[in-house]
Amino acid sequence: MKTSRRHFLLLGVSAGSSLMISRAAFAAGANALSEADPQAQALGYKDDVSKVDKAKYPQYAAGQNCATCSLFQGKATDAYGGCTLFGDKQVAARGWCSSYTNM
Repeated sequence: MKTSRRHFLLLGVSAGSSLMISRAAFAAGANALSEADPQAQALGYKDDVSKVDKAKYPQYAAGQNCATCSLFQGKATDAYGGCTLFGDKQVAARGWCSSYTNM
């Protein structure tokens, strides 16, 4: 089977992009805070703000998420970042907990 230059390049680009995606997912997922974590449960942490029980947490307001919280230690564009409440665990930027503050 003869491989064309175009086929070779497409395979290389595909493999490279897969590796970059898996490395990013591993970096965030290896230390990501689980909703099952006892401290996360105590603070009502959800890794997706749309899952917040608004009846249980009436202080939740639209537009609040970890990325806009003053305790979030990542950049606003990061998918995951540190949080001063959870030590070395990474929280989802699109997440939320009852300790949300923007002061």
